[in-house]
Amino acid sequence: GHGTARHGRSAMQSALFLAVQHGGRMERGEEADKGRMKRTIIKDWKTRLSYFLQNSANSNKRKSKKAGKHRNYFRPSPEEAQLWSEAFDELLANKYGLAAFRAFLKSEFCEENIEFWLACEDFKKTKSPQKLTSKAKKIYNDFIEKEAPKEINIDFQTKNMIAQNIQEATHTCFSAAQKRVYSLMENNSYPRFLESEFYQELCKKTPITRAAQGT
Repeated sequence: GHGTARHGRSAMQSALFLAVQHGGRMERGEEADKGRMKRTIIKDWKTRLSYFLQNSANSNKRKSKKAGKHRNYFRPSPEEAQLWSEAFDELLANKYGLAAFRAFLKSEFCEENIEFWLACEDFKKTKSPQKLTSKAKKIYNDFIEKEAPKEINIDFQTKNMIAQNIQEATHTCFSAAQKRVYSLMENNSYPRFLESEFYQELCKKTPITRAAQGT
């Protein structure tokens, strides 16, 4: 390697550059040194992935005990993984795929997009009017208002519309913003996700005791 001091600085600089390039926010001096970075990224990724999987799978824990193993944690088959590249919706509809995409966005400093999208999906399923109003306010406080902790990047008009709509919340309060964030992810992060080491690795045929190999 090179001298550690210089290395530390160059890692910081390239991390800053990456953060700026993706319009992201700098949270930590992410290791942006190519050789080690590849390994670190995949390792970080797996840590985040298992975190997102566990959190989304909690509800299914009991049922899956019978099957012996938690199916959700399972690495998908290369065939399954390849499906995700056919449509963004295929990726979002798959538990493992969604967790992997969230881990990827986290590494790009833009996980608020998928979190907002998930919050909107949950919001649309809400039945009770009281809950709708309180959820709408929470989404507004978390993602929409100026300086919100997970502020998403949408235009001023849309933000104003939402501010007015949540006074009498309906299921469509966030539709415009959700569409915008969806297409932002579909056009930017999704293609980058498909090119990522991690995704490529999932699509490879691996000899990990897959009985039905070469099908």
